[in-house]
Amino acid sequence: MFRATLKSLLARKVRLMLSGLAVVLGVMFVSGAFVLTDTLGRTFDQIFADAYEEVDVSVAAKPKVQGNEMNGPQLAGPVPAALLQKVQGVDGAAEVTGTVVAEGARLIGSNGKVVASFGPPQLGGNWVGEGDLVQLREGREPKADDEIVINKGLATTAKVAVGDRVGVLTLQPRKDFTVVGIFGYSGDRDSMGGANEIMFTTPAAQQLMLGEPDVYTNIVATAADGVSDEQLRDSVAAAVGDAYDVKTGEQLSADASAGLKEGLSFFNRILLGFAAVALLVGTFLILNTFSIIVAQRTRELALLRAVGASGKQIIGSVVLEAIAIGLIAAVFGLAAGIGIGALLAYLFSNLAGGMALAGIAVPASAVIGAFGVGLVITVLAALLPALRAARIPPIAAMQDVATPDRPLTKITIAGAVVTAIGAILLFLGLGGYADSNTLATILGGVLFTFIGVALLTPLISKPVVAALGAVFSGWVPGKLGRLNSGRNPRRTAITAAALMVGIALVTGITVILDSAKSSISGLAQDTVKAELVIAGAQSGPRPPTFDPAVVDEAKAIPGVRLVDGLYGDMSLVDGQRTYTGAVTEPAALGQVYSLTATAGSLDQLGPGQLLVSVDTATDRGLSIGSTVPIQFARGEAQTFTVSGIFEDSPLFTRVQMVVPTEAARNFSVPQPIQGFVQLEPGTAVDEVQPRIEALLANSPEVSVVSLDAYIEQQAGQLDSLLTMIRILLALAIVIAVLGIINTLALSVLERTRELGLLRAIGLKRSQTMGMITVEAVVISVFGALLGVVVGTGLGAAVVEALRDEGITKLVLPWGQMGVFLGLAALIGVIAAVLPAVRAARINVLGAIAHD
Repeated sequence: MFRATLKSLLARKVRLMLSGLAVVLGVMFVSGAFVLTDTLGRTFDQIFADAYEEVDVSVAAKPKVQGNEMNGPQLAGPVPAALLQKVQGVDGAAEVTGTVVAEGARLIGSNGKVVASFGPPQLGGNWVGEGDLVQLREGREPKADDEIVINKGLATTAKVAVGDRVGVLTLQPRKDFTVVGIFGYSGDRDSMGGANEIMFTTPAAQQLMLGEPDVYTNIVATAADGVSDEQLRDSVAAAVGDAYDVKTGEQLSADASAGLKEGLSFFNRILLGFAAVALLVGTFLILNTFSIIVAQRTRELALLRAVGASGKQIIGSVVLEAIAIGLIAAVFGLAAGIGIGALLAYLFSNLAGGMALAGIAVPASAVIGAFGVGLVITVLAALLPALRAARIPPIAAMQDVATPDRPLTKITIAGAVVTAIGAILLFLGLGGYADSNTLATILGGVLFTFIGVALLTPLISKPVVAALGAVFSGWVPGKLGRLNSGRNPRRTAITAAALMVGIALVTGITVILDSAKSSISGLAQDTVKAELVIAGAQSGPRPPTFDPAVVDEAKAIPGVRLVDGLYGDMSLVDGQRTYTGAVTEPAALGQVYSLTATAGSLDQLGPGQLLVSVDTATDRGLSIGSTVPIQFARGEAQTFTVSGIFEDSPLFTRVQMVVPTEAARNFSVPQPIQGFVQLEPGTAVDEVQPRIEALLANSPEVSVVSLDAYIEQQAGQLDSLLTMIRILLALAIVIAVLGIINTLALSVLERTRELGLLRAIGLKRSQTMGMITVEAVVISVFGALLGVVVGTGLGAAVVEALRDEGITKLVLPWGQMGVFLGLAALIGVIAAVLPAVRAARINVLGAIAHD
């Protein structure tokens, strides 16, 4: 049996290649994700190891408010200069230095625009001199407070040279500096991990990056000879007390690397999610392939049964063939994954400013994932056809066997049950009844729904395919193609289901994002009462900001009725992380943001007073007169008294509490992040906008635009997300196209004699190709139609579940649905090319004699 299986496998090399290609593409995604994250993880390990190479022990204040990757970097508490002397007096400390290193120094390049960074930090600090790691490449160190040195990578990006006068944005509005030096790192590196770095004198760095004099972010101590890093750490910790974190350079490196790897694991899960979609589609392809193979080999398998092969041996033969295909596909998929992982890592490094990558390696997870997924998916997909093969009776070898249509009762019942399970899981997940397992419940619901619909598809394939094929029935090849596509409902259904998955996901996500975009735009138009918005596009962890003086200066412009500057930051409210806002004009809460008071007043917000949302007040048991302790990123904790409670707004949901503008000085970014300008009735926007734009000359990160333009900019971010998702899901559609090609190619082989007879009675080559093309187009459009219907249903369910979150409008992208159906027809034409050519080239006499 082993030799017979091997010969059967090698005799059908094209079938082997087409069957394995779907697995190759899925495995490529899986192994590529692991290779990418492993490469980037080792790269960051090396970067942080180098960064802390000269640090034996570091002292840092514990952050007052813990940050996370979703809300920007946390602000480390300041270390007073007095602590420097205390550490210098610790036994075993040879050299002690106070350093300032903080996120948020942005250089304005020679083109007048801020040098953006998509990922790597934009650091500002104090120059502490050269060492083994850092060397000046050009110029000298900064001596005056209006002098800076920058790293070579930033100088190259900004096209700045020694002697140039440049603007720099920090905690303060733009200030101009002279570049007096350019530095680099050992190993001829222009930056450390692609970071943009600006170094000031120590007093300037303290004031600009920390907001107060005589403080540092870290105190770095070097161990004396004979003293280990751990010994010095323990001695320093005993001297400075529990208010500070004291760690070795090795600990700092490990902590920094672990934080970034946590973000990489999230990215890895996204890639694996798309790999799962590709493998689900590939499963349909393999299942169909083996079903057709078993049907084609009915007489061959019956002969094996007749000469003594048992049912178990037949199952083993089919499974062995699946294992061989899975192994081969895993090998090629792993190789392709290594290449894809390396390519993505290279693109990531370029995006990060030319970050030096660690060598590409193949982690064990990539190998295990490749072979595990390749084998498991292929064998599982082949099990049903294998069981069907074992039921072929030996008598079938003695007659001309055609594969009869089997009743659809069992598969219909199974499909209804699985679809019901999917619907229940979606209801639980989208309705908020799954607690901490919401995401897993929703994903399970989507998976069961897809499988259930795929099982139900044979029931509806005959009537739907007949209706779709009616378009071509006036043409003999078209009529034949329509009949061929409907003659085997199971095969047609499985082939169409593969395309359905990809189209359904794209359609569903399009419905959700278009609905969100329309709802947000409508809410903004109805809620925000402002003609102009001051804002910028965020390209890093910190939002763009502008000078608070702009708000007061804009108020003086003729025709301006009201100007509000909006601040925002994460704070610790009674021990809970809470996003807190501040407004320069309390009256704007009602006039600009259309918020209404349910208790107290929103018009006045004096020192020590606090406004809270209804939900926040309910959750925390607050009412007018309640006192609330708040710890901001800077300064000491303060107590505020609730003076007003406002009705929650879908556009103001992130801001749960509003404090006076004076309190915003203790935010990590003590500058407005947005501004809203309300004009007097009859004042033209074109009259005011240029004048406010002139006020923003020293804030190049932001601009002033009309409310419509601002809403369009925000909605554009959803369009970018949708484009990225479509690109990733294109892989699933490519696999579905391979499935159509595979089905048609095997179908042509199966119908060799039939095609020969058609040719013999007058069917031309062109008509033969037309017949195959119609068959492909009908199957493709059927799959796309299923995908559009299922995707629309899933998208509408999600939109309904998000109604309380502000997504109140259901938008069905009819135009894009039409495009999907048109693309499906084109996909069918493309998929039919090779099988149609092969069918047209069949030798008529040989085909008639074919058995």
